[in-house]
Amino acid sequence: MEEQRLRVGIGVMIFKESKVLLGKRKGPRGGGCYAWPGGHLDFGESMIECAKRETREETNIEIDNVRFLRLLNLQDGGRHYADIAFIADWKNGEPKLMEPEKCEGWDWYDINHLPQPLWITIPSYFDALKTGRNFYDSP
Repeated sequence: MEEQRLRVGIGVMIFKESKVLLGKRKGPRGGGCYAWPGGHLDFGESMIECAKRETREETNIEIDNVRFLRLLNLQDGGRHYADIAFIADWKNGEPKLMEPEKCEGWDWYDINHLPQPLWITIPSYFDALKTGRNFYDSP
């Protein structure tokens, strides 16, 4: 059985012009859903460093102007996350599939025409952008 503990997840909504970068997830947790680059915060790492590292590791692109968007207390399938959302601007590079065991591929999508289904955290990014709400708590 997996140890019960809080984990810190970082997700990054990356803008390039009026498009955002999404990848189609693989595996038992969210397989078939579209999500941003992201992952777990490492011990001793800043959140901004994590956002940049995860983006580089997963997509081979560089980001800039990383800024906080929202905090989500997420309990899903026996796991408990403090999910921290950032938005960032594309700096350079073309999306490349770096972790084929975790993702089918990356592409830029118009924010008004997103692929479906979206990973469970993604709607809160758009809500936070639209409303300015930056904290979501769930039991």
